[in-house]
Amino acid sequence: MANSCLQLSGFVMSCIGWVGILIATATNDWVVTCKYGMNTCKKMDELGAKGLWAECVISTALYHCISLTQILDLPAYIQTSRALMITGSLLGLPAVGMVLTATPCISLGDEPQSAKNKRSLLGGVLILLVALCGGVSTVWFPIGAHQDQGLMSFGFSLYAGWVGTAFCLLGGAMITCCSTEPSQHYNHHDNDRFYYSKGQGPGNPVPPSTNHAKSAHV
Repeated sequence: MANSCLQLSGFVMSCIGWVGILIATATNDWVVTCKYGMNTCKKMDELGAKGLWAECVISTALYHCISLTQILDLPAYIQTSRALMITGSLLGLPAVGMVLTATPCISLGDEPQSAKNKRSLLGGVLILLVALCGGVSTVWFPIGAHQDQGLMSFGFSLYAGWVGTAFCLLGGAMITCCSTEPSQHYNHHDNDRFYYSKGQGPGNPVPPSTNHAKSAHV
């Protein structure tokens, strides 16, 4: 019962984490940047918001975004973060599906429990890979943006990616730990008693001792 509760809790956490990864991938509010220096940007009231797909200019009377379509001209941290976040988003769908079909409340015919454990284990490993993709992207992107432009603060998308990574990491770890098959323990004393009773049961009388027969003959 406890194992099933942990598996269901890990599944719910993994779903929440995957949604966070999807939100971070689809939105562009990753970091708030400044091209002219912090003091100049504060005086001009003009900041920049940068994400995976667009770079925006934010001011009191202006909000203009430019799509980052020149793939070969983009910095390496943007291209790598894009690839990792897309990979994590795509891996989340089969991972959640595998874990869902391996839960105790869903039965696929006369499927043995060992098959469900293997499928749940594979889903947990995929969720851990989703967390790895999200973690690398959400750490590398702000570092690259800070080296490329002045970094002022983190955006909503980056926080969503961090939360999604943490939930996927915890949920995947819980699912993986709960998917291991329990080891079978054998009681050697019970086996000894079984063979002893089988050899010396009511239908198998114990043969008399040779020493006892010799003493009776004398």
